[in-house]
Amino acid sequence: MELSIPGLMGAAIGLALGYVDFRVVGGVVESRLRKLDRSGSPDEKAVFERKLGVLRGVLFLGTVMFFPVIGYLLGLTVSGRG
Repeated sequence: MELSIPGLMGAAIGLALGYVDFRVVGGVVESRLRKLDRSGSPDEKAVFERKLGVLRGVLFLGTVMFFPVIGYLLGLTVSGRG
């Protein structure tokens, strides 16, 4: 498979949009979860923070992998090569 310029441009735009989505959606989700946090002890707080970090990582990987792929495919389609 040969990489195309329109596909790479679409992937770059998808990556930028994915990062913006990660920052916005991640910020909203994190703030809502922090409001719901009922941790009483430092151990419970540490577990909550660890789970929040895992959620951030999964959300980041999802947007970094999903948006550029869709952008690449959309770039190919718009250019007529796909």
